[in-house]
Amino acid sequence: MDDARLGRSIRMLRIKQGLRQEDLGRAAGVSQDLVSLVERGHLDRVGLRAVEALANRLGSDLRLTLRWRGGDIDRLLDEGHAALMGRAAGMLERAGWSAKPEVTFANYADRGSIDLLAWHPGTATVLAVEIKTELTSIEETLRTHDMKTRNALKVARERAGWEGRVAARLLVLPDSSTARRRAARQELVLRRAYPLGGVAARAWLQAPTGAAGLLIFLPFTNIARGRCGPVSRRRVRAPRLSVSKHGSTPTAVADPTAVADPAPGPGSRA
Repeated sequence: MDDARLGRSIRMLRIKQGLRQEDLGRAAGVSQDLVSLVERGHLDRVGLRAVEALANRLGSDLRLTLRWRGGDIDRLLDEGHAALMGRAAGMLERAGWSAKPEVTFANYADRGSIDLLAWHPGTATVLAVEIKTELTSIEETLRTHDMKTRNALKVARERAGWEGRVAARLLVLPDSSTARRRAARQELVLRRAYPLGGVAARAWLQAPTGAAGLLIFLPFTNIARGRCGPVSRRRVRAPRLSVSKHGSTPTAVADPTAVADPAPGPGSRA
């Protein structure tokens, strides 16, 4: 991130809108001194949330991008998303649905891509499926999924020729302790948007009725090794040091307890 360039951009937008540093700081809930620091590029002395508040007050978006090995990080993220999407598509097909991946649309101000657009011919039901490998922002997830579901009937008709009568929504999360823990913390909010989960959600997929909201946890597929089992998660630990019998030089010894947060077994509730 170019701190100086970001600071100059904040200053330019502030001046363009006829605001003093004091005015912008008051509107964003920060001090005039902090605004001055940001505009001079001293971001190492300012919290990220404060910079985001200034950007939002000026009608702009602050996006922090992490780059690694020329795009390899995107490939790693995409692998997890694709694995979860594959499991979801297989589940839907076994329940009698047809599904199309990554269906893009642009309907006036509404634009986006539906991860899986599914169709149940027997009931003329369209299902907008949202795949999340991580549940980072509940509010953003609900907002975007609602927008996609609102456009699902039109998108299904125009992009797939499906004349649906009702649109429903399905949120798919990874079946991991982290995802379940985060979902549990927001249970009341999630339940309002997705009242059907687990067995009830799977039963609805077999015989859909009405514009339901579903939440299902599915395990990842280990694509890299060609296995169908869930991918285990590993916590990185520092190596233990032991002293060689032939000298005092410490050597690293692998920690056999390094595996943490194992993926749920077949008996886990979805």
